[in-house]
Amino acid sequence: MTDPGTARHRRRPVLRAGAAAAALALVAPLAACGADDGGGGTPTINLYYPPEQNLQKVVDDCNTRAEGRYKIAYRVLPRQADDQRVQLVRRLAAEDTGMDVLGLDVTWTQEFASAKWIREWTGQDKSEVEQGTLAGPLDTARYEDKLYGAPKNTNVQLLWYRSDLVPQAPKSWDDMITAAKDLKGQGKPYRVLTMGAQYEGLVVLYNTLAESAGGKILSDDGKKAVMDEGTVKALDQLQRFATSGVTSPSFSNSTEDPVRLDFQSGNGAFQVNWPFVYPALQEADPELAKKVKWARVPGIDANTPSKVTIGGVNMAVSAYSKHPTESFEAARCIRDAKNQKFSAINDGVPPTIEAVYDDPEMDEAYPMKETILEELKEPAVRPLTPAYQSISTVMSAILSPPSAIRPEQTAKELRKAISDALQSKGVLP
Repeated sequence: MTDPGTARHRRRPVLRAGAAAAALALVAPLAACGADDGGGGTPTINLYYPPEQNLQKVVDDCNTRAEGRYKIAYRVLPRQADDQRVQLVRRLAAEDTGMDVLGLDVTWTQEFASAKWIREWTGQDKSEVEQGTLAGPLDTARYEDKLYGAPKNTNVQLLWYRSDLVPQAPKSWDDMITAAKDLKGQGKPYRVLTMGAQYEGLVVLYNTLAESAGGKILSDDGKKAVMDEGTVKALDQLQRFATSGVTSPSFSNSTEDPVRLDFQSGNGAFQVNWPFVYPALQEADPELAKKVKWARVPGIDANTPSKVTIGGVNMAVSAYSKHPTESFEAARCIRDAKNQKFSAINDGVPPTIEAVYDDPEMDEAYPMKETILEELKEPAVRPLTPAYQSISTVMSAILSPPSAIRPEQTAKELRKAISDALQSKGVLP
């Protein structure tokens, strides 16, 4: 871990004209990837979606329900989010008609809507999506008060803790640090494991802390950098955690899966991570799994519940689809309550439709569902702006390494960098 007294080595990304031109030059050949309409017969609806092990079964179900009016073809996007975005952006910028339904990370919906790459959800399509869908996920799918995405699944981190080491979950980060230090003094597993590398995971952690402290990174209209007192308080908490002596030695380089593996190996008493860690632990070490419980992520203040950053995927329809009517219908089917339940149980992706959580079949697959739902009803949403990708890039650079944060100074740096990113200055996401 970097010593807090050492100089900070922050590399603020800069816009390189040559790189931008090269990216644009790659667009043209992709335009040839048009849709296969079955020779004028049954339309093919091309679904571009991140890897999801059992999504093909959902697609098969929707194709059966379509009764031959169209056929959905699942085109699997790359595993890494950045690679997914690059492929989508290049093809949409080329006005590629071979893309119909798109699975967008919740942070991209506003960007794609502002670029006019995706269609607005209106009329009955909109009504069906909004009916029963949790408010937090719906917020991520809107741009300028219009709906541009249909939330298929959401996600939220939980605190996972060893009940054999601590009797109950800490309510605040300071309480958790104190408990970890006590365990360390007893020679027991004590570490608090979570993501601190220079990437989106660090931005998610900071956003959770900022929202939990009542802070605002951006103005409500998403057009101005704020970085108020609450965000400074969150910076102070993040820096104190990073230098507390209870993190992993690799905290400033940690991402989701290494954190999961570190906890599975018995090296931690606490873990802040996504629900995917639960089935993985059950399979890897059933005995340890019996000792692990879950709770809401700690707050900044023990008396004020945390607000935890949500993730997930929104279904969008390409502006260049030749079959928009069928595409909206296909997207509605893929994210309806029946298929959200199937995906939740079989692929571990939390539903966005609240009623699904009440289904008895969810009890075994999601024993932590009440805690997930509790966080989802009072969520932290990442800054809603078409410039989010640029903002995330500069934020992760400035926040890294967390041990070197100087709260007031870092807040000023963030305010300036976010202001520049909102105007597309100095960043190549």
